[in-house]
Amino acid sequence: MATPLSLEIISEHCHFSPFHFHRIFSGAMNETLNNYIARRRLEKAANFLVFKRDKSITEIAYDCGFSSSANFSRAIKQYFGYTPKEIRQPKNEDISRLGRIFDKYGKVFDPTDFYREKTAIKTSYDASIIVEVKELATMRLAKLKSTRGYQSDSLFQTWDDLSKWGELQNIALEKQFRLAWCYDNPAVTPLDKCRYEASIEVDNDTSIAEPFTEAYLPQGSYAFLHVKGTSEDVNHAQKYLFSEWLPYSRFEPDNLPMLEHYINDVRIDGLIETEIILKLRRLG
Repeated sequence: MATPLSLEIISEHCHFSPFHFHRIFSGAMNETLNNYIARRRLEKAANFLVFKRDKSITEIAYDCGFSSSANFSRAIKQYFGYTPKEIRQPKNEDISRLGRIFDKYGKVFDPTDFYREKTAIKTSYDASIIVEVKELATMRLAKLKSTRGYQSDSLFQTWDDLSKWGELQNIALEKQFRLAWCYDNPAVTPLDKCRYEASIEVDNDTSIAEPFTEAYLPQGSYAFLHVKGTSEDVNHAQKYLFSEWLPYSRFEPDNLPMLEHYINDVRIDGLIETEIILKLRRLG
């Protein structure tokens, strides 16, 4: 996202006039293209400040498409209410500072949400969590997008629709391999703007048509982290995977979002049992 983007460039790439592309994009995404690009750049920058600590603030500014570190710092402060340095080294404050992210989306941003005490990882239901690296073969999937991001009612509806479709394809509910594609970090992205896709494994003979889409999980090395507990436990484990396990693993994330393999239905069991899955690329 460091490359300059404009309505004219993107609409031409998609073979629409700027006028029609703007209307289509705004209707589908519920925000303008310029707003979307600016928001995504700022969200990416906030994640980089926390998880790419080997990079300087100036390097991150250029990587995220800003012309100078001064413009970058001003934009981050206006949007999140905190400077880049304060996001990297947050202090516990009684009152959160409100930026444009609150004015636009009603989201209170707190940089301490990125961090956790470096203690042994445990959840309400599990003993210590262990990360395993496994090799996976290519997997064909049928996907369905959540229309309102990480909002719980939208997630449940998406999974119900996909599961029912799977049963119509003769994939019994208890046999469905359910894999969620989680593209955004809710610490910086409003819940309804977080991109989320539900998917189940299908064989090569299964026909896939709209609103479902075909996708493939690529072959490769993946980190697996089993979690059983509350949503807080899952969030706790995700932070551990990125902030504590990954830096010492001799791996880096590959070009794939974080995945979750759902093992149960939280509405029935009252707790979440899942495997957090991250595609890896070996360093060196």
